[in-house]
Amino acid sequence: MQIHGTNQLHGAQGLSGPHFRRTAAPSEATSTGQPADRVEISAEASEAARVAELVETRAAEHVKGPDGVRTGLVARLRNEIAAGTYESADKIDAALDRLLDEVG
Repeated sequence: MQIHGTNQLHGAQGLSGPHFRRTAAPSEATSTGQPADRVEISAEASEAARVAELVETRAAEHVKGPDGVRTGLVARLRNEIAAGTYESADKIDAALDRLLDEVG
């Protein structure tokens, strides 16, 4: 690596990228007349946050309480049953297949 003096150095770079964009809306202004800051979250960042929350929720479902009950899983299943989204054709088919395997 060769260094040819300080003329090869670059100044500070601004923040820009796909997940963080700082913009000022023309209609928004503070009491000093300066444009107000605004942050926009990209669709990719929103989806990543949603997936992270789902992973955290599903991980909590595998934690057993002192009585051995996975309370996170029980709570999710109760919510699905109450909302009417628990039973599906796939789940019923799988249960029927298991029952027929046991009966033989």
